[in-house]
Amino acid sequence: MIPKFTNIVTWEQAELLMQPALLRLVDNLRKEIENSVWQATYQEVLEPIPGHCLILEWQEEKRSFHLWELCYQICFSNYRITHAESESVEVEIDTSLFDMTGDIDWEKLDKKASEIVVKLFTELPKLSNNS
Repeated sequence: MIPKFTNIVTWEQAELLMQPALLRLVDNLRKEIENSVWQATYQEVLEPIPGHCLILEWQEEKRSFHLWELCYQICFSNYRITHAESESVEVEIDTSLFDMTGDIDWEKLDKKASEIVVKLFTELPKLSNNS
């Protein structure tokens, strides 16, 4: 899904959040991958949104996650991944990620990024401990 901004304020807040969210996402992914049997690679993609996909593989299993879509889950309070790539959805910024002065609340951002990554790994197929 492609995010659709309803006003300039939402756009500006997204501009502030997206790069820090990506950095926190990648760092939390690295930590989770280090403690996992899944092998990770990154692949550049051009559509529907240019960026990178995380490819997780273990034995016969393979899962792909677009990093921007994971960032959208962090930055927006109402974003859900669907498989309708050309569909756009109006998004709302998760304003809890900003402090009272309008700056990014880094602790909350890191916590939400961590929660998204843990959920992603929790939803992967359960694997045998005999590996």
